[in-house]
Amino acid sequence: MSNDEFRAAMSRLAAGVVLVTGVEEPLGEGGPAGEDVGMTATAFLSVSLDPPLVLVSLREGSRMDDLLAEQPRWGVSVLSESQRHIAGRFAMKGRISDRLLFADIPYVRGELSGAPLVGGALATLECETESRVEAGDHTLVVGRVLSASLPSPEGGPLMYFRGRYRQLG
Repeated sequence: MSNDEFRAAMSRLAAGVVLVTGVEEPLGEGGPAGEDVGMTATAFLSVSLDPPLVLVSLREGSRMDDLLAEQPRWGVSVLSESQRHIAGRFAMKGRISDRLLFADIPYVRGELSGAPLVGGALATLECETESRVEAGDHTLVVGRVLSASLPSPEGGPLMYFRGRYRQLG
C-alpha cells in the first residue's frame, strides 16, 4: 500500500476540527512573556469519561509537539462551522508567527492553562498531559480534562472530509 492510497482511504473518514493551543514559557525572569501557539487538528477524540481524558495526534517535531513536551497544560477549542477561517489559518504550512495569527481572533485565557480559548467555539477544554506515545511520525498526547465549557453551544461543527472543511447537513 502506498502513502497516497492510505491518505485517500483515511480522507473518507469525517472528523471534527479543533484548535489546540498553549503558551510557551517566558525566556527568563523579566523577559518577554511566552508566545501563544496554536495548531489545527482533526485527529482529536474522547478517550475516557472517568477520568475525563482526550487524545490529540501531533506531527512529531512540530512546534506543538515540542511545546507540549515542555508545557503540561494546554487548551482545545472545538470549532464551529463559522470558524473555517481559523482552522485554515492555523493549518497553513510555512505560516507567519503565531502571535500574528491570534491578532484578530477573539479569545479568552484559560484560567488553569493560560492557553487561548477561541470565542464562539462550540466547546472549550483545558487539559494536562497524562502521557505521550510515539506512533510512527506522530506523537499521541493523552490529556486529562481539567475544565470544560460551552461558550457557543448552538450551531453546527466544522468537519473535515475528503481534504476539505465541510458543514453537517
